[in-house]
Amino acid sequence: MIKTIGYTLFLICCIAFLSILIVPLLGFSGKQIATITLILIIIGEVTFYASLLFLGKSFYKKIKERVVPFLKTPGRYFRKGDLRGNDKPDTETNQ
Repeated sequence: MIKTIGYTLFLICCIAFLSILIVPLLGFSGKQIATITLILIIIGEVTFYASLLFLGKSFYKKIKERVVPFLKTPGRYFRKGDLRGNDKPDTETNQ
């Protein structure tokens, strides 16, 4: 039962953070977007830490094992170079 509560809180956390991407598309004013985004960030953070309390240290270690390598070597996950895929910058000579 405790694990179910923890996973539910983690799911709510993920939904809160992903819904931040949708808020600007809903047609709210700038002030409303900022307020809703702030509320969603707070909900996401609180539910994330609450889920860690319910799921324990092993769940935290699993998350850490997956996130830390991504943060240390982002080039491994994203292509280097410019948007066209060239590793070398364009060199044009003025003649």
